[in-house]
Amino acid sequence: MSDPVKDTDWASEIHRSKGFPAGNEEKSKMIESLSGAEFKKQLREGRPKLGLFLNAHSPTVAEQLAHSGYDWLLVDTQHGPMGYESLSAMLAGIANGGAKSLVRVGGYSDRPGIQQALDMGADGVLIPYINNADEARRAVSCARYPTAGTRSVYFPQRSMNRAGLLGYAGAANENVVVALQVETADCIKNIEAIAAVPGVDILFLGQNDLCMSMGLYEKYEFPLMYTSPELGEATEKLRAAASKNHVILGVFLFGTARVGEFLDKGFPFVSVGNDLHHILTQATQYVKDVELVSTGKGPAVWARRATALM
Repeated sequence: MSDPVKDTDWASEIHRSKGFPAGNEEKSKMIESLSGAEFKKQLREGRPKLGLFLNAHSPTVAEQLAHSGYDWLLVDTQHGPMGYESLSAMLAGIANGGAKSLVRVGGYSDRPGIQQALDMGADGVLIPYINNADEARRAVSCARYPTAGTRSVYFPQRSMNRAGLLGYAGAANENVVVALQVETADCIKNIEAIAAVPGVDILFLGQNDLCMSMGLYEKYEFPLMYTSPELGEATEKLRAAASKNHVILGVFLFGTARVGEFLDKGFPFVSVGNDLHHILTQATQYVKDVELVSTGKGPAVWARRATALM
């Protein structure tokens, strides 16, 4: 049985070692006061920021995970079923938990999606399926106010609740996080020009789609494509272009097994899966535990119901 006092002391020591003040109230204020500009600055310094994608359209789950200690949460409207109303509630929940919020939109031409996400208070956007520098410029333009971009300004919005119109809009271009997804063979082909586009903060490696685009799923048995020389070469091209242009590197991973590997490669912005993956992996562990516990119980033996997911 654990000792609550010792557990509290251990947790406090961990937070002190990371530079947090000892008091929970002060620590919370410190976390919440981190601006987008400071968030990006720390990433450029190589300080890791780990997070999750959110694919369940649940404000409750979003808020709970925002209190779990992850640095950021990304609401995935590209693959998730959430509309603008549920997105609004999810972003409010994430803000309440103190994590940074991003939204994956439909693409560089999804001006309404980018606009709505930022007006609702998202700290940034992830824009998928970027193939060339022109698409990258169009994506950045939608996320930045004139004269650096073409984002429309309107008041009042949740994004402006804390600092007002001028306080928010005046610093928005500095604070907004613009991440572009690297997930096609053409993107790798044009990666030097894409990385050089002003306003690109993060180049986010999507290994699944990139392997598909490069034909590696056809060439290799799963999961050998992820350690293939072709993907390795593409990743090195991405790393070189990002380093040359001082762009932050990000990557989507399922689980924690390769987190250390990518931190060593200079990818400080790391996703360790999504909310549904977390639910399934935890449920799988519970199922295994109950199967083990019931072994040898005669008629009380329990086995999981057949499913493709677990």
